This record gives sequence, structure tokens and C-alpha cells, in this order.
Amino acid sequence: MCKFKNFTLMIVVTTKYLIPKGYAAMALFPFILVHDQKMKENKVLINHERIHLRQQVELLILPFYLWYVTEYLINRLRYKDAKSAYRNISFEREAYSNEGNSNYLTNRTLWHFAKYLYRK
Repeated sequence: MCKFKNFTLMIVVTTKYLIPKGYAAMALFPFILVHDQKMKENKVLINHERIHLRQQVELLILPFYLWYVTEYLINRLRYKDAKSAYRNISFEREAYSNEGNSNYLTNRTLWHFAKYLYRK
């Protein structure tokens, strides 16, 4: 079994200033930034962000952010609003679809986010 499947490095940090308005948390490898202390206990939220950490690692960090922003900009043109553009980024689709499954990262295949590209 590939050791990568069990990769779970994460450092959870509480910050009110680094997270964009309207968001509860954000993954910036190797950190998960949460808006307040109580959110550290939200298993679904933390799992969602852990999925993003895995995506970041498999794309070697910087390409993840470039892809994320590019897909967001394409989606802004496609959907005409920020919320729809954000929710339809393939990385977000994967994370939202699987955030409630605490075993998801154990069974997830490499580059699984690609399944969520341009799906309606």
C-alpha cells in the first residue's frame, strides 16, 4: 500500500484575519486555518479541508493554487456569479461531495478530483 494514502500532515490554526469574509476555514498546506476555536472540533469542516490538503500535495502545492484560481476564473465567466463559480471548482466539488465521509481519504484514489471536472 502506498504511504501517501495515509498522509495526514496538518496544523490547525485559529485566525480571524487570514480567512476571506464569508468562509469558515481554508487550507493552505500544511495549515488548516479556521475562523474560531470551536471550528477545530467540526469534523466535517476539518475533513473538507483535509481533502484540500491532499489535493494540494498531489499537485505539488503551487500548481494546485494556479489550477484552483484558473478554474475559478473560467467558472466566473461560465456561471456569472462568485458563489456558483466557487462551488463548481472541481476541488470544491470533490471536497463538498465527500466531507461527511470520515474514511474518504483512506480509500481515495490519486487525482480523484478530476472526476469532478466540468460536471454539471
